[in-house]
Amino acid sequence: MTSSLGVIGFGRMAQAIVFPLLKQKLFSPKEIFAVVGQQTSIESLIDKVPKDMQVVSSIDAKSSEAWDAPIQLLAVKPQQFDLVAKQASRCLSINQKNKPILVSLLAGITLERLQKAFPQHHCVRTVPNTPSLVGAGLTGITWGKNFSTEQRLAVRNLFEPVSEVFELKEDYLDAFLALTSSGPAYVAVIVEALADGAVAAGLPRKMALDLANRTLSGTALLLKEKGLHPGELKDMVASPGGTTITALRHLEKAGVRSSLIEAVVAAANHSKKLG
Repeated sequence: MTSSLGVIGFGRMAQAIVFPLLKQKLFSPKEIFAVVGQQTSIESLIDKVPKDMQVVSSIDAKSSEAWDAPIQLLAVKPQQFDLVAKQASRCLSINQKNKPILVSLLAGITLERLQKAFPQHHCVRTVPNTPSLVGAGLTGITWGKNFSTEQRLAVRNLFEPVSEVFELKEDYLDAFLALTSSGPAYVAVIVEALADGAVAAGLPRKMALDLANRTLSGTALLLKEKGLHPGELKDMVASPGGTTITALRHLEKAGVRSSLIEAVVAAANHSKKLG
Protein backbone atom coordinates (compact mmCIF):
# COMPACT_ATOMS: atom_id res chain seq x y z
CA MET A 1 0.00 0.00 0.00
CA THR A 2 2.63 2.51 1.02
CA SER A 3 5.89 3.63 -0.50
CA SER A 4 7.04 5.87 2.36
CA LEU A 5 6.83 6.29 6.12
CA GLY A 6 6.95 9.56 8.05
CA VAL A 7 8.22 9.27 11.63
CA ILE A 8 7.50 12.17 13.95
CA GLY A 9 9.65 11.62 17.02
CA PHE A 10 12.47 9.12 16.65
CA GLY A 11 13.23 7.88 20.15
CA ARG A 12 13.87 4.31 21.25
CA MET A 13 10.37 3.03 20.65
CA ALA A 14 10.19 4.43 17.12
CA GLN A 15 13.67 3.06 16.44
CA ALA A 16 12.58 -0.37 17.69
CA ILE A 17 9.91 -0.37 15.00
CA VAL A 18 11.79 1.32 12.14
CA PHE A 19 15.16 -0.45 12.27
CA PRO A 20 13.68 -3.98 11.87
CA LEU A 21 11.60 -2.71 8.94
CA LEU A 22 14.84 -1.56 7.31
CA LYS A 23 16.69 -4.76 8.22
CA GLN A 24 13.97 -6.91 6.67
CA LYS A 25 13.88 -4.60 3.62
CA LEU A 26 10.20 -3.83 4.07
CA PHE A 27 11.22 -0.21 3.53
CA SER A 28 14.35 1.21 1.98
CA PRO A 29 16.23 3.98 3.85
CA LYS A 30 15.08 6.50 1.22
CA GLU A 31 11.43 5.69 1.99
CA ILE A 32 11.65 6.72 5.66
CA PHE A 33 11.68 10.36 6.75
CA ALA A 34 12.14 11.05 10.46
CA VAL A 35 11.65 14.27 12.43
CA VAL A 36 13.27 14.87 15.83
CA GLY A 37 12.91 17.73 18.29
CA GLN A 38 16.47 19.02 18.38
CA GLN A 39 19.61 19.15 16.28
CA THR A 40 21.54 17.36 19.04
CA SER A 41 19.23 14.38 18.59
CA ILE A 42 20.30 14.14 14.95
CA GLU A 43 23.95 14.10 15.97
CA SER A 44 23.35 11.20 18.34
CA LEU A 45 21.68 9.22 15.54
CA ILE A 46 24.38 9.60 12.92
CA ASP A 47 25.99 6.23 13.62
CA LYS A 48 22.65 4.43 13.92
CA VAL A 49 20.70 5.34 10.80
CA PRO A 50 21.56 4.36 7.20
CA LYS A 51 23.13 7.19 5.24
CA ASP A 52 20.20 7.38 2.79
CA MET A 53 17.60 7.84 5.53
CA GLN A 54 16.66 11.46 6.20
CA VAL A 55 16.47 12.72 9.79
CA VAL A 56 15.76 16.41 10.33
CA SER A 57 14.81 18.64 13.26
CA SER A 58 11.27 19.91 13.69
CA ILE A 59 12.36 23.48 12.87
CA ASP A 60 13.81 22.41 9.52
CA ALA A 61 11.58 23.35 6.58
CA LYS A 62 12.07 19.84 5.24
CA SER A 63 10.22 18.39 8.24
CA SER A 64 6.94 18.93 6.38
CA GLU A 65 7.89 15.99 4.13
CA ALA A 66 7.18 13.57 6.97
CA TRP A 67 3.54 14.74 6.90
CA ASP A 68 3.29 13.96 3.19
CA ALA A 69 3.85 10.22 3.72
CA PRO A 70 0.79 7.94 3.36
CA ILE A 71 1.58 6.45 6.78
CA GLN A 72 2.86 8.60 9.65
CA LEU A 73 4.17 7.22 12.93
CA LEU A 74 3.55 9.66 15.79
CA ALA A 75 6.07 8.88 18.54
CA VAL A 76 6.59 12.11 20.48
CA LYS A 77 5.98 12.54 24.23
CA PRO A 78 2.28 12.96 25.16
CA GLN A 79 3.11 16.40 26.57
CA GLN A 80 4.16 17.50 23.05
CA PHE A 81 0.94 16.36 21.42
CA ASP A 82 -0.83 19.72 21.06
CA LEU A 83 2.27 21.44 19.66
CA VAL A 84 2.84 18.68 17.10
CA ALA A 85 -0.81 18.76 16.06
CA LYS A 86 -0.51 22.49 15.31
CA GLN A 87 2.67 21.90 13.30
CA ALA A 88 0.94 19.15 11.33
CA SER A 89 -1.97 21.39 10.37
CA ARG A 90 0.51 23.82 8.79
CA CYS A 91 2.56 21.13 7.07
CA LEU A 92 -0.05 18.88 5.51
CA SER A 93 -0.06 19.15 1.76
CA ILE A 94 -3.26 20.58 0.29
CA ASN A 95 -2.58 18.37 -2.72
CA GLN A 96 -2.93 15.08 -0.87
CA LYS A 97 -5.62 13.06 -2.63
CA ASN A 98 -6.14 10.47 0.09
CA LYS A 99 -6.27 10.75 3.85
CA PRO A 100 -2.96 9.59 5.37
CA ILE A 101 -2.88 7.12 8.25
CA LEU A 102 -1.68 8.44 11.60
CA VAL A 103 -0.31 5.67 13.83
CA SER A 104 -0.07 7.00 17.37
CA LEU A 105 2.33 5.50 19.93
CA LEU A 106 1.43 8.09 22.56
CA ALA A 107 0.45 6.89 26.01
CA GLY A 108 -3.07 7.81 27.05
CA ILE A 109 -4.02 9.94 24.03
CA THR A 110 -7.46 8.67 23.04
CA LEU A 111 -8.75 8.07 19.55
CA GLU A 112 -11.30 10.82 20.05
CA ARG A 113 -8.58 13.32 20.89
CA LEU A 114 -6.41 12.08 18.02
CA GLN A 115 -9.19 12.42 15.49
CA LYS A 116 -10.14 15.87 16.74
CA ALA A 117 -6.54 17.09 16.45
CA PHE A 118 -5.94 15.32 13.11
CA PRO A 119 -9.28 15.49 11.25
CA GLN A 120 -7.50 15.03 7.93
CA HIS A 121 -6.15 11.59 8.96
CA HIS A 122 -7.30 8.07 9.56
CA CYS A 123 -6.15 7.61 13.18
CA VAL A 124 -5.13 4.42 14.94
CA ARG A 125 -3.92 4.12 18.52
CA THR A 126 -1.15 1.62 19.31
CA VAL A 127 0.73 0.49 22.43
CA PRO A 128 4.03 -1.30 21.64
CA ASN A 129 6.67 -2.21 24.24
CA THR A 130 10.47 -2.17 24.43
CA PRO A 131 11.07 -5.93 24.00
CA SER A 132 10.33 -5.09 20.37
CA LEU A 133 14.03 -4.17 20.29
CA VAL A 134 14.82 -7.90 20.35
CA GLY A 135 11.83 -9.05 18.32
CA ALA A 136 9.87 -10.15 21.40
CA GLY A 137 7.42 -7.26 21.68
CA LEU A 138 3.72 -7.00 22.36
CA THR A 139 1.60 -4.39 20.59
CA GLY A 140 -2.00 -3.43 21.28
CA ILE A 141 -3.99 -1.75 18.49
CA THR A 142 -7.32 0.07 18.54
CA TRP A 143 -8.64 1.17 15.16
CA GLY A 144 -10.28 4.44 14.35
CA LYS A 145 -13.23 4.68 11.96
CA ASN A 146 -13.38 3.61 8.32
CA PHE A 147 -10.18 1.56 8.07
CA SER A 148 -10.09 -0.69 5.03
CA THR A 149 -8.64 -4.20 5.14
CA GLU A 150 -5.65 -2.95 3.14
CA GLN A 151 -5.02 -0.09 5.58
CA ARG A 152 -5.24 -2.41 8.59
CA LEU A 153 -2.75 -4.76 6.98
CA ALA A 154 -0.36 -1.88 6.27
CA VAL A 155 -0.44 -0.82 9.94
CA ARG A 156 -0.05 -4.37 11.25
CA ASN A 157 2.95 -4.80 8.94
CA LEU A 158 4.76 -2.05 10.87
CA PHE A 159 4.58 -4.01 14.12
CA GLU A 160 4.46 -7.70 13.23
CA PRO A 161 8.18 -7.91 12.35
CA VAL A 162 9.04 -7.17 16.01
CA SER A 163 5.98 -8.05 18.07
CA GLU A 164 2.80 -10.02 18.52
CA VAL A 165 -0.18 -7.80 17.68
CA PHE A 166 -3.42 -7.69 19.67
CA GLU A 167 -6.47 -5.86 18.30
CA LEU A 168 -8.27 -4.51 21.38
CA LYS A 169 -11.17 -2.34 22.44
CA GLU A 170 -9.88 1.08 23.45
CA ASP A 171 -11.12 0.54 27.00
CA TYR A 172 -8.42 -2.14 27.37
CA LEU A 173 -5.49 -0.07 26.13
CA ASP A 174 -4.59 1.74 29.35
CA ALA A 175 -4.40 -1.54 31.27
CA PHE A 176 -2.52 -3.15 28.36
CA LEU A 177 -0.03 -0.27 28.53
CA ALA A 178 0.32 -0.51 32.32
CA LEU A 179 1.16 -4.20 32.08
CA THR A 180 3.11 -4.61 28.84
CA SER A 181 4.60 -1.19 28.10
CA SER A 182 5.46 -0.17 31.67
CA GLY A 183 5.96 -3.78 32.74
CA PRO A 184 9.55 -4.18 31.51
CA ALA A 185 10.58 -1.48 34.02
CA TYR A 186 8.93 -3.41 36.88
CA VAL A 187 10.68 -6.58 35.78
CA ALA A 188 14.02 -4.78 35.50
CA VAL A 189 13.67 -3.57 39.10
CA ILE A 190 12.89 -7.12 40.22
CA VAL A 191 15.91 -8.55 38.39
CA GLU A 192 18.18 -5.85 39.83
CA ALA A 193 16.87 -6.51 43.35
CA LEU A 194 17.34 -10.27 43.03
CA ALA A 195 20.91 -9.74 41.83
CA ASP A 196 21.57 -7.36 44.74
CA GLY A 197 20.26 -10.01 47.12
CA ALA A 198 22.61 -12.61 45.65
CA VAL A 199 25.52 -10.19 46.01
CA ALA A 200 24.53 -9.61 49.64
CA ALA A 201 24.53 -13.39 50.08
CA GLY A 202 28.05 -13.66 48.64
CA LEU A 203 27.94 -14.05 44.86
CA PRO A 204 30.10 -11.87 42.57
CA ARG A 205 28.13 -9.01 40.95
CA LYS A 206 28.50 -10.13 37.33
CA MET A 207 27.52 -13.70 38.13
CA ALA A 208 24.57 -12.58 40.26
CA LEU A 209 23.13 -10.40 37.48
CA ASP A 210 23.59 -13.11 34.85
CA LEU A 211 21.89 -15.71 37.04
CA ALA A 212 19.02 -13.36 37.89
CA ASN A 213 18.40 -12.72 34.18
CA ARG A 214 18.53 -16.40 33.34
CA THR A 215 16.27 -17.33 36.24
CA LEU A 216 13.68 -14.83 35.03
CA SER A 217 13.79 -15.92 31.37
CA GLY A 218 13.77 -19.62 32.30
CA THR A 219 10.82 -19.18 34.64
CA ALA A 220 8.84 -17.22 32.05
CA LEU A 221 9.51 -19.93 29.45
CA LEU A 222 8.45 -22.67 31.89
CA LEU A 223 5.18 -20.91 32.71
CA LYS A 224 4.40 -20.38 29.03
CA GLU A 225 5.49 -23.75 27.62
CA LYS A 226 3.85 -25.85 30.35
CA GLY A 227 0.78 -23.64 30.62
CA LEU A 228 1.22 -23.38 34.37
CA HIS A 229 -0.66 -20.97 36.59
CA PRO A 230 1.94 -18.93 38.55
CA GLY A 231 0.53 -20.34 41.78
CA GLU A 232 1.21 -23.87 40.55
CA LEU A 233 4.85 -23.10 39.87
CA LYS A 234 5.21 -21.38 43.23
CA ASP A 235 3.84 -24.47 44.98
CA MET A 236 6.15 -26.74 42.96
CA VAL A 237 9.19 -24.84 44.26
CA ALA A 238 8.09 -24.10 47.84
CA SER A 239 8.54 -27.30 49.88
CA PRO A 240 7.33 -27.48 53.53
CA GLY A 241 9.67 -25.69 55.92
CA GLY A 242 12.14 -24.99 53.11
CA THR A 243 14.16 -22.02 51.95
CA THR A 244 11.64 -20.87 49.33
CA ILE A 245 8.61 -20.68 51.61
CA THR A 246 10.78 -18.80 54.11
CA ALA A 247 11.68 -16.29 51.41
CA LEU A 248 8.06 -16.01 50.28
CA ARG A 249 7.03 -15.10 53.81
CA HIS A 250 9.43 -12.14 53.66
CA LEU A 251 7.97 -11.04 50.33
CA GLU A 252 4.44 -11.18 51.71
CA LYS A 253 5.43 -9.21 54.83
CA ALA A 254 7.01 -6.57 52.61
CA GLY A 255 3.86 -6.28 50.51
CA VAL A 256 5.59 -7.11 47.24
CA ARG A 257 2.50 -8.68 45.68
CA SER A 258 0.19 -5.78 46.55
CA SER A 259 2.85 -3.25 45.50
CA LEU A 260 3.03 -4.79 42.02
CA ILE A 261 -0.76 -4.84 41.74
CA GLU A 262 -1.00 -1.18 42.73
CA ALA A 263 1.87 -0.26 40.37
CA VAL A 264 -0.06 -1.59 37.37
CA VAL A 265 -3.27 0.15 38.47
CA ALA A 266 -1.39 3.43 39.05
CA ALA A 267 0.18 3.28 35.60
CA ALA A 268 -3.19 2.60 33.96
CA ASN A 269 -4.81 5.50 35.81
CA HIS A 270 -1.99 7.85 34.85
CA SER A 271 -2.33 6.81 31.22
CA LYS A 272 -6.01 7.81 31.40
CA LYS A 273 -5.01 11.18 32.89
CA LEU A 274 -2.60 11.84 30.03
CA GLY A 275 -5.51 11.43 27.63
